[in-house]
This record gives sequence, structure tokens and C-alpha cells, in this order.
Amino acid sequence: MQTHLVPVGFDYDRLIAPLVRDRLSVDRVVLLQGAVGSAANVEYSRTLARKLQKDFENLLGAETERYVIEDVYDYDAAFEGAFDLINAELDAGNEIWVNISAMPRTVSFAFATAAHSVMIEREDERDLIHTYYTIPEKYLETELAEELRRSTDLLADIEDRLDDPELANRLAERVRGARELVGEFDDRGTTIGAKSVDGSHIVELPVASFSPVKPFEELILFKLGSDGAFESVSELAQALARELDEEYTDSFRSKVIYNVDRLGPGGKGYIEREEHGKSHRTELSRIGELWVRAHADSGNENNGDDAEAEATTERNDAAGGPERGTGRNASSPSPNGEESEERTPKW
Repeated sequence: MQTHLVPVGFDYDRLIAPLVRDRLSVDRVVLLQGAVGSAANVEYSRTLARKLQKDFENLLGAETERYVIEDVYDYDAAFEGAFDLINAELDAGNEIWVNISAMPRTVSFAFATAAHSVMIEREDERDLIHTYYTIPEKYLETELAEELRRSTDLLADIEDRLDDPELANRLAERVRGARELVGEFDDRGTTIGAKSVDGSHIVELPVASFSPVKPFEELILFKLGSDGAFESVSELAQALARELDEEYTDSFRSKVIYNVDRLGPGGKGYIEREEHGKSHRTELSRIGELWVRAHADSGNENNGDDAEAEATTERNDAAGGPERGTGRNASSPSPNGEESEERTPKW
């Protein structure tokens, strides 16, 4: 089954036209509409999602669902939701197509990075995951601005010829407002200002690793995720030894150092290390935080007996042992909410 994940945004053609024109197989579509912004923006996205839902069903015969992304600027939540959706579709035996043409770039990049991350972790199924973009034939913003400019000039001419002072004043107000808007468009383009998110005007878009995470590496990442930064790798090793009920030896410490190095900046990039004298403060990087967040539900379930058993089997293996999958439950359901016209996913 071919499943298309489609963040909606303010586009219509780019989300359905390429599928119709290229006669691609579309069995199932998951539409994701935003719920943040002005009331007009939210309503516009909702209206487009409804139209797309109807046309995907009527034109392509696709089973279609609609969900709401509560905050389109929350990159972490979008990544986690996309990661869960893609894994759930793979678990159901579906081929996934991720359209990143619309929605704010935070959502588009989150979906693209999540798709890449799943490809790394499920290497045997990577050919079932496709991320794609459609180039528009033209942009309407400049045409709308030009039409508004012409209409404003026309209203100004009509205003000069009116005998009704009240109507003339109303027209003059509309002309001033339209000219101010066109002026802002000429000066600034299609957007204004820079919005602060969590105290910063920059939303970092981390890059996924190019290697899957091994069992003992998983244990390290979950430990950093639950306990936060450690002032040294030795402290981290001691904490892991206590958690695994192992004796803290030079061999165990060396094993932790080896795996932390593999997860660090020169390796998979999930861990950051800052030098403090002879010690290295060790903490998760942004992509490491996303990895832990995306795997938290399935990983924490097995972070006791299963993770300990896996770690025990490789106690004498400094290389970290054989690779495995993501530790996710293959039967984990796709996100869903209340049964209604618009279901809200967990992100």
C-alpha cells in the first residue's frame, strides 16, 4: 500500500497535482493541518485540508485521514510525530511518500529528517521511504500584490469623483490600508519580522546520523536523556554500572569511553563533549535529544531487563556488539486521537 504523508500549509496544487499528472499510486493519505497563527491562517489551512481530503478520495480513490499539528513551529514535536507516523506505516507494511512542499519549514525539515532517521535505523526498508518536493509553476504573492496595487489606484480615482463624503472617506481608508500593505510587501517581501520561539529567534535543524544506534549506545543515550549532562565520562560510567548492577572496573569505564566517542561529534553526533581540564562534560546534542524523544516510549519499556540483558551480552566486547534495530515495538499503533472529522495526534 502506498501511503502519502502530506503537511498541508497554504498549498493545494503542489500536494495533489503531481500525483494526478504522474499517475502515481496513492492508496492512503495522511493530511496534517496547522493550528497555530492568525484565525484566518488556521481557517485557510483547514479549508484546504478539507478540499484536499475530498479530492484525494474522489480523484485518486485514496483512503484519507486528517490530523492537526498543534504547533507548526515546534520542530521537536513535529520530528517525533513524523518519526512515529513513518514507523507505524512501515510496521503496517506500507510504502511511504513524504511531501515536504508545503507547511512552515520547521515541519518540512522535521519530516525530512525523521524520514532520513528511519531510513538509517531500518536499512532493509529504506527503499520503501521517499521524501519529495514539487516546484510550483508560479507564485501568486507577486500577482496578488500587483492586482492590489491596480485596484488601489482604481479606488483612488473613484474616491476623487464621489459626491458622498462618507463613502469617500471609507474609500480613502481602504486606499490607505491597501497602499500600506503593498508598501510593506515591496520593502519586506512575503513575511515580516522574526518570531521568538522558546527565547530564541533561531530554530536549529539538526542533521540525522548516518549510522544506526547499537544496544549499549542506546543505554548511554537514554541515561543522558533521563539524568542530563555528566561532568565527566567517568561519572557517566559509574552511573551506568550502578544501573546495570555491574562492577565499576577500568574495563567497563573504557567500554563507556569507547561508545561515547562513537556517539560524539567525530562519530554519530548524538553526544556533545566540552573539555573542562582533564574531564569532558558529556551531554546530548540536539539530534541526540530528538533521538531520545522519538524512542522514549518504546525504549523506556525495554530500558530495564531487555536493555540490561543486551548490555550484559556484550560486556567484554569493546566495540559494542552486533547492531540491532531501533528497539521499537513493531505493533506500535499509528498516532490517533478522538474519533471525529479532525483527529488531533499526540504532537
